[in-house]
Amino acid sequence: MEQEFELIAKTFMGLEPVLAQELTGLGAHNVQQGRRMVSFTGDQEMMYRANFQLHTAIRILKPIKHFKAHSADEVYDEVKKLNWDQYLDNHQTFAIDSVVYSDNFRNSLFVTYRVKDAITDWFREKSGTRPNISVSNPDIRFNIHIADEDATLSLDSSGESLHRRGYRQESVEAPINEVLAAGMILQTGWHGECDFIDPMCGSGTLLIEADLIAHNMSPGIFRKGYAFEKWPDFNQELFDKIYNDDSKEQDFTHHIYGYDIDMKAVNTAKLNIKAAGLSKDITLEQADFKDFKRPAEKSIIVMNPPYGERISTPDLLGTYKMIGERLKHAFQGNDAWIVSYREECFDQIGLKPSIKIPLYNGSLECEFRKYSIFDGRMKDFRSEGGVVKTDQEREEMSERRFKKHRDFKKDFDEGQEENEGGDIRSFHFHSILEEKRREREEHRSLRDQGDRRFGRDHDRDERRFGDDHNDRRFGRDHDRDEKRFGDDHNDRRFGRDHDRDERRFGDDHNDRKFGRDHDDRRKSFRGNHDDQRWNHDDHIQKDRRFGDYRYRSTKESSSNSRDGQGLRRGGQYDGRPRKSNNFKKDNDEE
Repeated sequence: MEQEFELIAKTFMGLEPVLAQELTGLGAHNVQQGRRMVSFTGDQEMMYRANFQLHTAIRILKPIKHFKAHSADEVYDEVKKLNWDQYLDNHQTFAIDSVVYSDNFRNSLFVTYRVKDAITDWFREKSGTRPNISVSNPDIRFNIHIADEDATLSLDSSGESLHRRGYRQESVEAPINEVLAAGMILQTGWHGECDFIDPMCGSGTLLIEADLIAHNMSPGIFRKGYAFEKWPDFNQELFDKIYNDDSKEQDFTHHIYGYDIDMKAVNTAKLNIKAAGLSKDITLEQADFKDFKRPAEKSIIVMNPPYGERISTPDLLGTYKMIGERLKHAFQGNDAWIVSYREECFDQIGLKPSIKIPLYNGSLECEFRKYSIFDGRMKDFRSEGGVVKTDQEREEMSERRFKKHRDFKKDFDEGQEENEGGDIRSFHFHSILEEKRREREEHRSLRDQGDRRFGRDHDRDERRFGDDHNDRRFGRDHDRDEKRFGDDHNDRRFGRDHDRDERRFGDDHNDRKFGRDHDDRRKSFRGNHDDQRWNHDDHIQKDRRFGDYRYRSTKESSSNSRDGQGLRRGGQYDGRPRKSNNFKKDNDEE
């Protein structure tokens, strides 16, 4: 049996329990939840599967050294002690991502420089030459995480963030992050048991993630590559086995419906769904939710309506009132899940939620609420055997309520780097409870002036963070550029340069994948370094691993091949009928 080693899966705050459950299902050992991360142990195959199959992980790190450090010089000394021949050679390029939460380190970028210096100096002293830094496509990626004096140096096995699935061709304003969307769906407990509806679908992210979950498909099938594929010990045969294994995929006998009032959003969603090869399971229409009719089959609604931040509406509160009215009159007997962050918006829905789950959409402290819709009074519904909240949901609510008042400031600062890619609606931080408290105070102070405003001007400067009564305001300059949250973060804004979105030494400009054959969702999502996945003239796929054109060989066929007799990754479709495993893999395109 191959020796196991320590691994860390990063995620968004609020999704740690879901990620831990996913890892347990994969067979990971020693699964432990932390802040925005879940630690576990596994072998090389587990590391590959974690990258390829997890829906709620942002990246998978492999720690190589834990140490104490109180200064950048101590970091330099500890990093230089490693035998760097094990991880790269002087002909390779590398990149470093630094995450620092410590009063001893004022600048995470300086930490990055010192780690870089330690590595290059080690090679220079040994051989006289040194490896180079690559800002776009490094061969090896490293991650240095410092919390107080505890430092962890890791190999980054993922490369670019795992939320970048590869199917998104275009997006509308403020698209929801793919990892967050998958986490929301998994928290509902839905795995394809009934129809799925998103009445405000935007670019279709919730619809696509729901289809992947319903079929138990790995989200990694769309990605062009991972960082571990450039490691010296990369096992091509093992990864091909994982990539082509569809034995756990399942049939989906229900349907997914997406609606949006904006025709541009509908067209964008159609493009993304077609790129994912999932058109046969998803129906899209332009429609206003105020015209929503009772579905013919049992359904679940998951929706992400506007918050009034980046996406605005002429009548925000009226929109939520309309949502509640439609749910009450056209969705009886079903469950609806809604994510938002304004308490006053939830109040307008006019329904009592059966469960509230705190989530963080970018920098917004949101809640994900479940509404069980039934006819008549709750007393009568329960007397007839109806269940509003299960015992498991009660237990989860109790646990989450206890954790809600932990040291949030530290939680949010430490690990904010994983909002890279984020969503999107991330401009300011707001707390539902804090805003409600401030609203009451404001109303009292303005009562004598006859000011009866329902809401507040969200652009005013009086937004304080948390319960800090020392007038520490979130967005002020006031000569405190290095103390956005009251700690010395040196212009890090949540621990990283927010313009680089998880790409301190990389970019994501290759994340636009057009020109693919959509008859099969897999044959077009593994390409070469130039991101040329499919040659429409010759119908030949370039294989970026072997640097040459590969044609399908009959010897490569197997019962575990993802495309049966017709196609194997890196090969050419031979036109013969493909075997069907559990469900029809030929996706009927629109």
